[in-house]
Amino acid sequence: MYEKTRYLTAGDRALVIEFGDKIEEQINSKIRSLTLAMEIEDIIGIIETVPTYRSLMVIYEPMIIELNELIDKVKSIEVKMDAIKLPDTRVIEIPTLYGGEYGQDIEFVAQHNKISLSEVIKIHTSMEYLIYMMGFTPGFPYLGGMNHSIATPRLQIPRAKIPVGSVGIAGNQTGIYPIESPGGWQLIGRTPVKLYDPYRKNPVLFNAGDYIKFVQIDEYEYKNIEALERVEKYRVRVREKGKR
Repeated sequence: MYEKTRYLTAGDRALVIEFGDKIEEQINSKIRSLTLAMEIEDIIGIIETVPTYRSLMVIYEPMIIELNELIDKVKSIEVKMDAIKLPDTRVIEIPTLYGGEYGQDIEFVAQHNKISLSEVIKIHTSMEYLIYMMGFTPGFPYLGGMNHSIATPRLQIPRAKIPVGSVGIAGNQTGIYPIESPGGWQLIGRTPVKLYDPYRKNPVLFNAGDYIKFVQIDEYEYKNIEALERVEKYRVRVREKGKR
């Protein structure tokens, strides 16, 4: 984390507030605190805030608030950030069917890391992954905390179509494709849970700052959850971090 916060411009309508140059929870906590503090302050002229791995982008209307005024207001908020109490952290359990047609690259992940398929699954399901940011497609979670022992390079040639719910690995990261889209991640499994639905009150299942825990299921469970999702009767298990 930087000793001093950096304030950078991004075009004529955005300010980037940068806290560091690494993916780490301490930086993410500051981003979440500042985001919440700015929501409470409700600064006139701010259109949107966009959290990323190591910074917060603030999109503003320059006809309402000038850049220097915005920076001064953010700095005054930053001084008070330690007093901000973040909401209780949620852990969302994502049932996942690994391997076979649902995770066609899991054998490559195992071979690349010189371990067995069962070890890949055991390692992948052993962690609670912090959602650092959302992006790429609606509801796509960029997760941190994956064990390096299953890190695997991206595909050399990306696929034109990745199935909805696919769970993948790219380098030291893991993530889930919430909609059908192109992609270059190594696919190790798939979840039947609907992560993104534009017709729901809350279209995206989780938020930056939540944690995801992958839970291994078999094909029978997969089909059952899939059927419940079609009639909107499935509910994922959500718990407070630190509790079981």
